[in-house]
Amino acid sequence: MADHSPSRFLLLLPPAPSPPSLQELKKAFGETVLQVLQEVATASPESSKAAILEIAVACPFFANPGNASRGQLYDETQTIVAAVYKLVCIIAAANDINVEDSDGVDVRVLLLAWSPDSETTASSFGPIVTLETLAHANRAWPYAFADESAAVEAVVKGFVAAKGSNETISRLHSGPASQTTSNTEGREPKPVISEPSSTARDKRHHDVAVGGTFDHLHIGHKLLLTMTLFLPEKRSEGRPATAIVGITGDQLLVNKKHASVLESWQDRQNAVEDFCDSIINFEPKDAPKSKQVTTQNDPGPNGKTVNLHYPAGLVVKCTEIQDPFGPTITEESISALIISAETRSGGKAVNDKRKEKGWHELEVFEVDVLDADEGGAVKEGFESKLSSTAIREKLSRKQGAKV
Repeated sequence: MADHSPSRFLLLLPPAPSPPSLQELKKAFGETVLQVLQEVATASPESSKAAILEIAVACPFFANPGNASRGQLYDETQTIVAAVYKLVCIIAAANDINVEDSDGVDVRVLLLAWSPDSETTASSFGPIVTLETLAHANRAWPYAFADESAAVEAVVKGFVAAKGSNETISRLHSGPASQTTSNTEGREPKPVISEPSSTARDKRHHDVAVGGTFDHLHIGHKLLLTMTLFLPEKRSEGRPATAIVGITGDQLLVNKKHASVLESWQDRQNAVEDFCDSIINFEPKDAPKSKQVTTQNDPGPNGKTVNLHYPAGLVVKCTEIQDPFGPTITEESISALIISAETRSGGKAVNDKRKEKGWHELEVFEVDVLDADEGGAVKEGFESKLSSTAIREKLSRKQGAKV
């Protein structure tokens, strides 16, 4: 009988090439990611849930961020997260690897604050984790992977040393590309932010929002949620920062295609919560559980909320929304909105409504629209992994439902 607990695996990657173009990422990480995806895919049938692959990407600019705001670091961070997820999708599409439902591999990108040039002074907050915190996290990885390149060697040694055990890292031979060096090797450390211009996003945001359906959580959703959790700054006083995740109510989705396999609001909220836990909750083994969950079910708009209280000072509010605006026009304290590039009109509509109320406009941050940059079957397979409609269609066929 299948176990309900998914298998969990870790892949350690060195800093991404700069700039992290698809071509350079393929050279640096392509063979390694393919080998690991194929290995992890074999574990999925052992559980009723998808096997989880956590890809920890070393990000030197997080190790010693100085006074840079999250807004100033947003574009560079978003580019890396989007590029890694895009690489995963293209490799999966080209090699017929399922990364979109419970029969496949659930890929999650972690942002590792680590630099080969200096000690890490940053602390874990939001989706940024230090090597030591990751090593002590209460996560059962039967296998941790890394390639044989010199670029990742120091990351592996640091991880093993931090665990203080005889942790075994499976080293993968990736051919000539395994000798690809990181953008920091042999160079002086690059400043995180150099002479910010007058238009730099130096404002520090403490209350941010995002909205979506989040049906059958896929890689596009993961990118959006990661950057939503990244943007809030930790407050100096006792009040926590907040990331509001507006999740469309069931009533607005009755006319969706393949509605028979559309997830309920509760199931979608659970999926969002599970993903948030995986990228920001790194409680050590045997530590008392410090995350708390509270619920609200008040009358009126945006009254149904599941609040996830994380100990570092961040609350993720999963709110049921019944219109395109959600809490952005009922909570004045929100100062930033995260959208995908294809929903810019929605961001403008939100700010128009706020101006009507005499409120400050939201600063709008975008995530990339992921596309294949390739044709034929790869493009078709890639797009099917980033569409809730396509995933529902696939599930309908699996269940023998009328399509």
